[in-house]
Amino acid sequence: MKPVRLPAAATLALPRWALFALGLLYILPGLIGREPWKNDDAASFGIMWTMAQGGWQDYLWPNIAGLAMPQEGPLAFWLGALCIKLFGWLVGDVFGARIATIGIFAAGVLSVWYTAFNLGRRHDAQPLRLAFGGQPEPNDFGRTLADAAVLIYLGCLGLLNESHQNTAESLQVTLLAFMLYRAVRYVELPSLRNAALVGLALGALTLGRGWVTPLALTLALFLCTRFLRLPALRVARDLALALALAAALTLLWLLPAQLLQPFGSSPLAPWLAWNQAQLGAPGLPALKFFYRVGMWFFWPAWPFAAWAVYAWRRQHHVLHVVVPVSFVSMLALLVLCHPAAEQSQLLPLLPPLAVMAAFGLLTMKRGAINAIDWFSVMVLTACAAVFWLFWLAKLSGWPAQFAKNVLKLVPGYKPELDLLAFFVAASATAGWIALVHWRISRQPAVLWRAVVLSSGGLILLWVLLMTLFLPELNYSKSYASVSRQIAERLPPGLNCIETNAGPAQRASFAYYGKLPFTGMRGGQCDMLLLQDSIKLRDEVEIAPRYRGKQWSKVWEGRRPSDDSERFRLYRRAD
Repeated sequence: MKPVRLPAAATLALPRWALFALGLLYILPGLIGREPWKNDDAASFGIMWTMAQGGWQDYLWPNIAGLAMPQEGPLAFWLGALCIKLFGWLVGDVFGARIATIGIFAAGVLSVWYTAFNLGRRHDAQPLRLAFGGQPEPNDFGRTLADAAVLIYLGCLGLLNESHQNTAESLQVTLLAFMLYRAVRYVELPSLRNAALVGLALGALTLGRGWVTPLALTLALFLCTRFLRLPALRVARDLALALALAAALTLLWLLPAQLLQPFGSSPLAPWLAWNQAQLGAPGLPALKFFYRVGMWFFWPAWPFAAWAVYAWRRQHHVLHVVVPVSFVSMLALLVLCHPAAEQSQLLPLLPPLAVMAAFGLLTMKRGAINAIDWFSVMVLTACAAVFWLFWLAKLSGWPAQFAKNVLKLVPGYKPELDLLAFFVAASATAGWIALVHWRISRQPAVLWRAVVLSSGGLILLWVLLMTLFLPELNYSKSYASVSRQIAERLPPGLNCIETNAGPAQRASFAYYGKLPFTGMRGGQCDMLLLQDSIKLRDEVEIAPRYRGKQWSKVWEGRRPSDDSERFRLYRRAD
């Protein structure tokens, strides 16, 4: 027997304007006004900017102002470079690249919504018919499940930071959500057309971040078809077509790169080597990482998803159980087999977990739902209050301890009141208060009531962080000021600069300081920029070719918020 009894009143859809507003509140803060920071976000932007400013060779061999970066794949960077070309003249190159991020985010949300909608309107997912009628219609039930899946997806802690970065990981999670949707459509109606669309999703995933995940997803889809007892020969033929299309799409990059040899070489060998390095033997450290980090990374999806597996355990051959569970299991196995523990490896699990969690909401007891609501209200409201208190302290100096804790992170910075940021933060806080009042006073019976506060509260905290504290974060994490200091020390007529700076630093220096780094082909330069740590000796950290009396130091500096990292600029002696 199905575990679900649900009246039609519980399947009222979330108003479209409310869902749209939540999406905008989620994605726009953290993109507007934020400089590229010292992480993969700056490095990825550097690849996009280099492509947009360069020629065809930069598109075939991704690089950051001459630093080769062929590891993941070019698709995310192609999209960012295209948006820089189209919109950079109007909104600036940084936000121009982030327009691609907005589009990627929207595509991921839509994919999650349509996956849950198609699964929810199926006959085998419908709740039991009530004795006197009043059960929901299939489409209404599907829309409600889709709304709940999107709210859970937006409420996941692990998605928050990654979805606001110009990285291949943010594209990968969206393409995986699209692949999940295409897998559902294929299993519903096995056909060559749906197999071809699966192949396009697999090819885009390969161009985005390598072939390991697409290959694992193909195996997961095949296992789904075996559980659901689809004809094996037809499935094998269709998946062979999908893999062939995926390979053809990947060759649109690799074949020209191999034949044309941009910069005198090909990215094929390092790209294949990076892919092979993504697999290793599973071990206890990977398992500990998965559970230790996953506990908060997948919150609040994982408790609902785990409950869904338990609640639907007797219906283990239905589509809405088999497909998400197969994808989650295969992707979790990939995480355990990854040699290096990285949070980005957990991102692909979020779309199928969100869909699973939506089905877990159907059978969640009212007491458990109320407990989650009260937990969200108390914890998130307390965090928002702390944010406001820190903001008041940094401007007024009261409370003194709060002000000291904030300002010691940004030495030398003088906070100023930004009225627009204050207005946005205050409006978001007022919206949160109204949402809590509606939830407590109305006690709505709708299915998505259990997750609307979790998602809304997380969005509130992100809005507060990206408005009230954005200037301090830019001051602390951006290399813009250091870039300009270096640019002022460069002599006229400079040919190029050699450097050992990392990808994020090199991207920031090239963009903000317009530093002419040596290209992919190398060469002897007049200037040398070294990045090192003041805690290590030069003999340990600086490569031998950069030592000696042939270099004379002309500048030394660092970011004010970092007392370890150091940059030194040298000029070659005549």
